[in-house]
Amino acid sequence: MYKAVLFDLDGVLTVDATGTTSIIKYFVNEIKINEETFTKAYRKYNRDLLYGRVKHTDVWDSICSEIGKELDIQVLYDSFIATPMDFEILDIAKSLKAKGYVVGIVTDNKSDRVEYISREHSFNEIFDVIVISDTIGSGKKESKIFEETLCQIELDYENCILIDNNTDNLVVPAAEGMHTIYFDHNKRDIKQLKEQLYTLGCK
Repeated sequence: MYKAVLFDLDGVLTVDATGTTSIIKYFVNEIKINEETFTKAYRKYNRDLLYGRVKHTDVWDSICSEIGKELDIQVLYDSFIATPMDFEILDIAKSLKAKGYVVGIVTDNKSDRVEYISREHSFNEIFDVIVISDTIGSGKKESKIFEETLCQIELDYENCILIDNNTDNLVVPAAEGMHTIYFDHNKRDIKQLKEQLYTLGCK
């Protein structure tokens, strides 16, 4: 019996495939930074940011130096807030919670970014648990982040459904017995997602 539905953040609850994509788009479109220049500067630190080895505050001066502009770090925080959301999927999460399901977010992400998005969209009123790779030191290609999530919600793999837009992120939980749903972030077929959940008994 499924008792929890876990959502990936970027590509599922948000429109862009990754958080880095959203950040880059903001700096290109709103701050008018050259895309190649900013992408190279930011991605240099991306993996360490995702795994909690550094924070944005640690690397921001270096990023600014590499793009040749002195920017207040608030501009970066503004890019987090501007992340385009998929409100239809947020509504699905709200509906599941109203029906008594545990709903959560499991994401390879940076905690400061998730905190800004969470405050902007009142995630704490919707989601029972939010587990982020940079606080765990583990991403979804490893089991640690899922074990931490299950510990927090006090459920087993077999009780949970995970929705993710990256098939690589589904391998580990599926092997442990979690039901997984691949969500194509390009097609964004909300009707199909609802049908898949309904088929699994999620009313």
